[in-house]
Amino acid sequence: MALEKLGRGEAGFVIAADTVVAAGRRILPKAETEAQARTCLELLSGRRHKVFTGVAVRAPDGRVASRVVASAVGFARLDEAQIRDYLNSGEWHGKAGGYAIQGRAAAFIDFISGSYSGVVGLPLHETASLLRGLGHK
Repeated sequence: MALEKLGRGEAGFVIAADTVVAAGRRILPKAETEAQARTCLELLSGRRHKVFTGVAVRAPDGRVASRVVASAVGFARLDEAQIRDYLNSGEWHGKAGGYAIQGRAAAFIDFISGSYSGVVGLPLHETASLLRGLGHK
């Protein structure tokens, strides 16, 4: 399959990434409803969970490199007012696990081990490494 031409007629690198949140054996949804977001926040409250972000890079010549980055995140125990305020913000919509660490939910985080940018959704260090490995300058 040929890579479409980008910009000034040159093929470019393509980067794709996606993130999932796991609490125990459960994969949490990308919250689409307030009820889903509430369920996620109540489950994460006072617990540690894992965040997995997969990133793949395709070079102009068709080579592909990929990596999964795992991070551990701890939530403080949330009270009803904190959950309600966060839900009212709407920030949770479409977010894996019903929260955005780069936004208001940062105040909930009492522990992180791994890649902060991976929890946000694109592990920058690992993506740069994949790009270098495929010849990007």
